[in-house]
Formats: sequence, structure tokens, C-alpha cells
Amino acid sequence: MVEAYCVKCRKKVEIKNPQNVTLKNGKKAVKGVCPNCGTKVFKIGG
Repeated sequence: MVEAYCVKCRKKVEIKNPQNVTLKNGKKAVKGVCPNCGTKVFKIGG
């Protein structure tokens, strides 16, 4: 699983419902939600 930093929890969490996305500049990223608080999390290069 992919981990990202949750700003609300202030720690690295495992991304729930990860989705692969491509940014405007062509880089890969993963977005999803924090399993603890439900905040959106985002990791570039995932």
C-alpha cells in the first residue's frame, strides 16, 4: 500500500481508496483519503 502524510493527523497514513492520477506536467501521483479522519491525502510520485 501507498503511504501519504495527513496534515490533520500529523503523521504518515496508509491511503484508503487510492486512485492513480496524472498531473498536468505528466508526473504520476496517488490520491485518496485518510482512514482515521477522512481528510483527502495526496502523494506525488506514488
